[in-house]
Amino acid sequence: MTLKDKPTLILINPGIHDFAAYDFWSKPLGLLYLAGYLREKGFDIHLLDCLDIHHPGLRAGLRLKAPKRQAFGTGKFWREQIPRPEPLKHIRRPFHRYGIPPDLILQDLQKVRDPVAVLVTSLMTYWYPGVQEAIGLVRQVHARVPVILGGIYARLCPEHARHTSGADLVVEAGGLAALASISQILNGKTEPMPLRWDHLPYPAFDLYPKIETVTLMTSVGCPFRCHYCAGPFLNPGMARRPPLQVLDEILFWHRRYGVTDFAFYDDALLIDFENHLGLLLEEVIKQNLNLRFHTPNAVHIRAITPETAKLLQRAGFQTLRLGLETADMEWRQGLDQKVATGEFERAVGHLKAMGFTKKELGVYLLAGLPGQSADSVRQAIQTAHDQEVDCSLSEYSPLPHTALWDRAKACSDYDLEAEPLFQNKSILPCWDEIERSRMPELKKRVKGFRLEKEA
Repeated sequence: MTLKDKPTLILINPGIHDFAAYDFWSKPLGLLYLAGYLREKGFDIHLLDCLDIHHPGLRAGLRLKAPKRQAFGTGKFWREQIPRPEPLKHIRRPFHRYGIPPDLILQDLQKVRDPVAVLVTSLMTYWYPGVQEAIGLVRQVHARVPVILGGIYARLCPEHARHTSGADLVVEAGGLAALASISQILNGKTEPMPLRWDHLPYPAFDLYPKIETVTLMTSVGCPFRCHYCAGPFLNPGMARRPPLQVLDEILFWHRRYGVTDFAFYDDALLIDFENHLGLLLEEVIKQNLNLRFHTPNAVHIRAITPETAKLLQRAGFQTLRLGLETADMEWRQGLDQKVATGEFERAVGHLKAMGFTKKELGVYLLAGLPGQSADSVRQAIQTAHDQEVDCSLSEYSPLPHTALWDRAKACSDYDLEAEPLFQNKSILPCWDEIERSRMPELKKRVKGFRLEKEA
């Protein structure tokens, strides 16, 4: 079969419409796995990642200011200010489209002749306006081509997606089941099930004009059932790839494309360390390639032992983020069972003893949880400061299918169920006005400690 004979697919990662967004190794990994899989099945794949900062149509000096980028492949997105959606008109903050402007998206769509389908992914529930915009642009160019929507928003809010996204079909399955479902829809035949994750082709990072970093997953799922996390619904079981297969993928991207920065997307990267990640890191160390590894998703504090810390340091971890969430151990009993008293301090001690610096360590703290006070967050910030560890405030987003969902709906002034825009963490939907008013003070405190640490 020649390239001309192959049926053509457009795969789209929409832009983000929000008050704030930042690129922490943000790549649509599920969509890239799907691209690699469907390419192997005989489709000609056109990837349109609207968040790609290296899109050839974007140039400084046009109408957009070039985004500032940081070391190791993080930084700001291209952005332009847009009107706030009607439900968020009362929030007096600038609202932006992050990613490629609509005119460039239209140009890219016009370059693709006769696609048989357009596959669109989705991330946060309250980013659905970006999904609507992308699908609307597809309709302008390929009006009669079926649009299939999948991803996190489609799975957490399927009814809303069916009624408002503009897609012809909303796929509620995830992971390998989604791959099989979409392949069946496109091919008109049933795929052998179950697919095996360790038999999938690599995610199609080679479809990007420039590969700056590669994101990896060595496992899906998490043994913890944190009440604020949708992970147990999205990935109810755990599955892991053979460590040597992950090593082969790392070596492939490094040797063929010169990639040196890799970010792990696992939800439970350190679990059963000695039988999984530890085996991978031992092999990485033997290669002596001077690679850099990063953990944008928080790692579990309890799993950090002196042996774990030693391997992480020797393998080249440059960005290590710990999931503390809160320092109020009594209050956290209703949230998760990940950290006990003294474990955070012990883990930081192990990491520093093995050579990790203040610049490389950080901790995530939750703010805006139902029933949480600003004073509780302030205490957690102080706990991180006492250990000389940088902290990042992660505002809580109330999500369907989480254990906190009903409590969040009960305490919020917003109709969280009817309007996913109200699930936006930036508006602190589960705090009252008094607690919300203290958020700038908390952010200022974090920034002050960070500047003090860097001095």
